[in-house]
Amino acid sequence: MNEWARVTGASLAGSVALITGSGRGLGRAIASRLADLGADVAVHDISETAPAQFGEEKSLTGLAERLAAQCGVRTTAVLGDIADEAQVAAMVAATEQALGPVSILINCAGGDIGAAGGKPDPNGGLDISLADTQAIINRNFIGTMLVCRAVLPGMAARQSGSVINFGSLNGHRAVTSEVVYGCMKAAIVHYTRCLALEMRPHGVRVNVVSPGPAMSARFLATRPTDPAMMGDGPSLDRYATPEEIAGVVAFLAGPDSRFVSGQVVRIDGAAGLYPA
Repeated sequence: MNEWARVTGASLAGSVALITGSGRGLGRAIASRLADLGADVAVHDISETAPAQFGEEKSLTGLAERLAAQCGVRTTAVLGDIADEAQVAAMVAATEQALGPVSILINCAGGDIGAAGGKPDPNGGLDISLADTQAIINRNFIGTMLVCRAVLPGMAARQSGSVINFGSLNGHRAVTSEVVYGCMKAAIVHYTRCLALEMRPHGVRVNVVSPGPAMSARFLATRPTDPAMMGDGPSLDRYATPEEIAGVVAFLAGPDSRFVSGQVVRIDGAAGLYPA
């Protein structure tokens, strides 16, 4: 457990966290932070080799083993397509068989990825293909819904749990590219609010984070970036680091936010504020 957890009492020891899309990118940073705080962690991706795509880890199992060794927690690696209900049920069952009931759920898997992989082209509101549209709907909104449907009834029965879904800055502002992606993130935001109300009598908290651009390996590898926006100095006029996203998620997962539910936290350094 790190010094911050010891000083603040923000330990997640005794928790079981399932983080979808955690083989790489923001999900990987979140898994590392939660494990560092003492949570037992199930890392997830669509394939065993997905973490190697941008050079972050050799394999999903390797990531789980590394976190267990470094943090002294129990870990497991689970595979599954979050848009497939049967695969979601299997990966949740595998998590609970290995670690116990899920008490923290992070729905990080998603992305603006089309039917053939990679970003859709074209990607506007009128010209995106129907196949790419369906792929983005499945990867984001349907996937988040299916994982919530598989995990939240158990949390409700136990009268405890914390769920953090992932929106995006693009779900809060109008865009001319990544339109369907932005729409699905807006849908996740409202779905989260509805779940928070539904789960309120059962003691289950449901919140959403909406990051702006963050320097994940995939982000850096798949799009043009502005060198002036790199770094992690005091200026907020820059890209976020994955660790900054993970820190907010860890707060929402832990006991210090035990009376916070139904909220949207935008992690964008105020980039999404409307001008005066």
